[in-house]
Amino acid sequence: MMMNCCGLLTANKEPVPLKSVEVELEVRAHVATVVSTLNYENKEDKPLEAVFVFPLPGDAAVCHFSAKIGQTEIVAEVKEKQKAREEYDDALSSGQQAFLLEESDQSPDIFSLSVGSLRPGESASIRLEYVTELAVQADEGLRFCLPAVLNPRYQPQGSGGSGGSNVQMTSVPASLVPYSLSFSARVSSPRPVSKVESNCPLDALQYLNTEQTQATVKLAAGHKFDRDVELLIYYKDAHQPTAVVEAGQASAKPGTLMGDPVVMLSLYPEFPQAVMSSVTSCGEFVFLLDRSGSMDGARIKSARDTLLLLLKSLPMGCYFNIYSFGSSYEHIFPKSVEYSQKTMEEALKKVEEMDANLGGTEILMPLKHIYSQPCIPSQPRQLFVFTDGEVGNTKEVINLVKKNSGSHRCFSFGIGEGASSALINGLAKEGGGHAQFITGTDRMQPKVMQSLRFALQPAVVDISVKWDLPKGVSVTALSPPITALFQGQRSLVYAQLTGKSLAAEGCVTVKYSLAGHPTQNQLHFSLKPAEDTGITVHRLGARSLIRSLEMEERERGGERDGEVKKKVVELSVQSGVSSAFTAFIAVNKGNGEAIQGPLVRRNVPTPRLWGGCGPPQSIKMMQGPMVFGGMQSNMRMARGACAPVAKQRMMCDSPPMFQCNSISIEHKQPPRDPLLQLVSLQKASGCWVLDPALAAALGKTSEEVEKPKPALVNQEVWATIVALIWLHGFKMDAQEEWELLAMKAVSWLRAQNGNNQNHKCLSVVFNSVCWLKSAVCSHLLCCTHLFYVFFQLHV
Repeated sequence: MMMNCCGLLTANKEPVPLKSVEVELEVRAHVATVVSTLNYENKEDKPLEAVFVFPLPGDAAVCHFSAKIGQTEIVAEVKEKQKAREEYDDALSSGQQAFLLEESDQSPDIFSLSVGSLRPGESASIRLEYVTELAVQADEGLRFCLPAVLNPRYQPQGSGGSGGSNVQMTSVPASLVPYSLSFSARVSSPRPVSKVESNCPLDALQYLNTEQTQATVKLAAGHKFDRDVELLIYYKDAHQPTAVVEAGQASAKPGTLMGDPVVMLSLYPEFPQAVMSSVTSCGEFVFLLDRSGSMDGARIKSARDTLLLLLKSLPMGCYFNIYSFGSSYEHIFPKSVEYSQKTMEEALKKVEEMDANLGGTEILMPLKHIYSQPCIPSQPRQLFVFTDGEVGNTKEVINLVKKNSGSHRCFSFGIGEGASSALINGLAKEGGGHAQFITGTDRMQPKVMQSLRFALQPAVVDISVKWDLPKGVSVTALSPPITALFQGQRSLVYAQLTGKSLAAEGCVTVKYSLAGHPTQNQLHFSLKPAEDTGITVHRLGARSLIRSLEMEERERGGERDGEVKKKVVELSVQSGVSSAFTAFIAVNKGNGEAIQGPLVRRNVPTPRLWGGCGPPQSIKMMQGPMVFGGMQSNMRMARGACAPVAKQRMMCDSPPMFQCNSISIEHKQPPRDPLLQLVSLQKASGCWVLDPALAAALGKTSEEVEKPKPALVNQEVWATIVALIWLHGFKMDAQEEWELLAMKAVSWLRAQNGNNQNHKCLSVVFNSVCWLKSAVCSHLLCCTHLFYVFFQLHV
């Protein structure tokens, strides 16, 4: 038991003053407002300082921080970070109560909360509020993630950050977290809420009106902190272009961000169907795989399976290479090679041998090596990054991607619980690509294949946004320029509107070129401010501008006497939204009585996932120190020298996925997934070979597969048709995973149509599928249609 007279204890038997965390989520359309209340209580006989380091979404705009002690509420102010720290230290030194909330210097998704000078027996409630947009998923769901897990972040030597000093690890295994979490959500939208799903147990969805446009849901009691809390919200006919205009604050000066109206545009570009039906056959595809220790188990196995599907789906004529990294990095080829049967087989052989055995998570060096390689003419570079996101130098990595954004697109994949949303979203945003998160029981393959489809789409270039506003109204962009557009994916634009007009409507036009075709999408919107939005849109717009300015400051390296930093601080203070250069500070001066006695520091543990036979031990890592949350050593949470703790392996609760080895009927290993078995046999050209391995993959004998084949029909044509029939008959539920390689097979079949004998396949389709009859009779019409498409014949 972990309870005694002192109340909550850590695994090291130290009292924990944090009792519970209460989270209230309000979702309006695709914008979320989150209010977290942290309840502290000091059950010791000495005054305490509690320090809690925790994750937040990387794109969140933290906009409120307050503390309530008894009946007294102290609302924090935003101040320049160093001034806020000094004010906090001065308050503690003089015996006053103080509260400090600051963003990590290394990663914007990690925050440190310091609760200073809780008297013996005293309680305090800390209220934290932030707003964020919800990301659109492939199935049109809106994803909200409450990060509940914070895994150790690996900080490479010499990368800045901690400067090599040892930093205290204040996390415990998820099963030992000594405080509780309650979570409730309220969802409202102009369109009906069709359903809400989660990776955690939920109470039943409750509708609040007959139109089903408002609903509430709660997290079931007993959350174990073994995963982030993820909600997927689905609306009916949800994703339409919209514009929301929000009035400025009456108390703010006109002409300032907070005093003027701000508009938020949600754009969903629709590309011409003729262009979308074409898939590019060129490109340089570079896959960068995390092989650090935390990728062990189901993660690395799923990554190997995913690389199999990717390699089989690449078009002939492209180039590719595979990098993997940990404390060091490796590449299969010295430089990208042309995709062929020989290079594909060589890469797959190396992929089969890959394991999570490369130590830490140093992603910066392999990225630098990739960018140092000259681009191949007429082969646009597409970078796919797979990582659990446990790095401490997030901003440094994103800076590098942005610096090279003109020469490539970056598609990122956050694997597992606790993956840094700042890193994964930042890579895709600055690299002009698309971000995906794979958590819980999610399959990696369909999400990765969706991103490959995006990468194979013709690149959208020459993107511009034109505003058509009434005379007397001007616009100031708050968002960075749009650098990437994908079919059906939302693009958000924030802008400040200055001036007045009697006209009621404005218009925005997004122009771009797609495969040489000039295209545009228009959205007309009302200039009348929406009701009941408060200043949410202003805060999101301020956050967008702050992040852009922070990136500019990092690129300049503090030139011009910190001119950009001053702008960030000024904007952060004006809008009340946190930044890398500011912090929230609150001081309770109370009745002037100083708190007596020595101050005891308590680090509130954050949940992490770990594997092995028992709790992790403190281990000295040769490659570099572990940094918890990427916090620098000059932050208050990092005071004192403590032994570093090595990165732990992820506990693998899901069943292992089988490696993509060569088929052998006599191989004495557990049976592999039939789909992967069949895919592994496909040739780089797109065809299959009629041999015993194919029959085994289909669960049939060689005779059953070969006997229906017409004598004059090419064996490879027959094998390819049989494989496609099997995919459509048995694996329609996984169509997203094999659709691209099936398209490649169809293209190969069409290329073989010069042989007149091959058309005989159509005439024998009905008696050739007898061995599939019991399972695919409902798909017979689909299979017959498939043959029409292949050979462009008519019955």
